[in-house]
Amino acid sequence: MQLLFRLATLFAYITLAGCASYPPEGTGGLAEQYTSESFSPVMPDEPLGPEHGLRFDWQLAKLHLDVLIQEGARWCFPAAVVQAIEKQNRIARELDGGLLLDAANDLIIQRKRLNQLELQLDYVTSQTRCTPPQDNSDIEMQIAVIETLFNLLNTDNQFTVNSAEVNPKFMGNLSKSAALLRKHSQLKLSVTGHADKNGSDDHNQKLAMARAKQVKRYLIIFGLEPNRIETHSLGENLPLFKGETPATYLTNRRVSVEIISPVKQQSPHTSGGFYALD
Repeated sequence: MQLLFRLATLFAYITLAGCASYPPEGTGGLAEQYTSESFSPVMPDEPLGPEHGLRFDWQLAKLHLDVLIQEGARWCFPAAVVQAIEKQNRIARELDGGLLLDAANDLIIQRKRLNQLELQLDYVTSQTRCTPPQDNSDIEMQIAVIETLFNLLNTDNQFTVNSAEVNPKFMGNLSKSAALLRKHSQLKLSVTGHADKNGSDDHNQKLAMARAKQVKRYLIIFGLEPNRIETHSLGENLPLFKGETPATYLTNRRVSVEIISPVKQQSPHTSGGFYALD
């Protein structure tokens, strides 16, 4: 796919063009509007500092995602693309708000996800083509559903200290999500539990897994089939925010939920189809 060459070419073009990083309106596809209008990756009038390097990394990640979308990732992996776009938006907001450590942490996560997406896309496109379906309304509806689920399942998902009990507000989100998922039986969930850094590694791994399993339990109670939910634990690893304040600890006691698209195996060189990103 020669992705590195294309990224280098795109970046060189941006530099020569005075950092005009966005395509003309109406030509950027899904990726065209996936950052706040007020956010700019370039700060020419400010003294050089660490935020310049982070914004440079954000721009490279954006270019990486743009190329993957251009290569067909939107059609092969709609759920992964939606969630990558959400992450780009989050990083932009963090950089705009001066949350440099949080932005750096999320950039590491984003680069890993994009590299994984690239490997998966290379494998799929070596056997088939990823092109828009003839009826675009189906894919647009699925993308909208995925975005709604992602926001429901990754909001108000914190836990109290040393507890796996789901808070009432998040339980309401789980109920809404289960109802939506029952209507879209092709989608599955990957639920990962997290803990703050207090306690031993072993304790935090078990506590994080208990949180993921408790979320799965309630989704099943709300009518979702158990085989559509997989659970994982990262313990205190991969915190959402770095720091040692009570608010930071609360934010890191959470579950993160990803939506997985279905696999529809296609014959070589045919068009359409979705693939799961494991």
